[in-house]
Amino acid sequence: MSKNPDILTIPQAAKYCGVTRMSMWRWVKAGKINSFVTPGGHHRIIKSDLEKSLKAQGMKMMIRQIDAPARVLIVDDNELVVKGLEKLFLENTFEVETAKDGFEAGVKAKQFNPDLIILDLMMPNMDGFEACRFIKTNDSTSHIKILILTGHASQENEDEILDAGADDLMEKPVDNEELVEKAEDLLRDLHWIKDHIRAKRRRAYAASKA
Repeated sequence: MSKNPDILTIPQAAKYCGVTRMSMWRWVKAGKINSFVTPGGHHRIIKSDLEKSLKAQGMKMMIRQIDAPARVLIVDDNELVVKGLEKLFLENTFEVETAKDGFEAGVKAKQFNPDLIILDLMMPNMDGFEACRFIKTNDSTSHIKILILTGHASQENEDEILDAGADDLMEKPVDNEELVEKAEDLLRDLHWIKDHIRAKRRRAYAASKA
């Protein structure tokens, strides 16, 4: 790991831009991001060069202000489920957008640039498997965390879900508090998720019981 804050490793550069290590590595190999190789054979990226390369390539950096709320895209064809989850995440300081099927999820993943997608499997037009593969294989959206909600959590189904690129899954029906905690855990390494999210939720819960 580089100790110089102005010289980044591939993982550090990926985290700085809010993309996956694989995406950053592909950009470096394709020559879209300038890098140099150390005597030990490791790629390093100068932070100022990274910012210049991104600007020159017209790439959108995923960095947002630390105090900005995390964004979640909720995807389900059941309107009642969508409304319930939307209310839940808004109450827990997330910024929320919704989609009714996998096709719309792919479009809004690019437009809304969420940090997390909560994705149902069984939907019309494009199911959760297809949507997950589409989002995770697209350079502009591959950094987005995906949490699958499924009513059929067999080992075979779990393997298929993870093979499609999902970061985690939960079996329906889900407990609301566990769902929010799972979302926070998936986003723990993103710098705009802060400890005050849980603290704020606990204060609100305590106030409602007072």
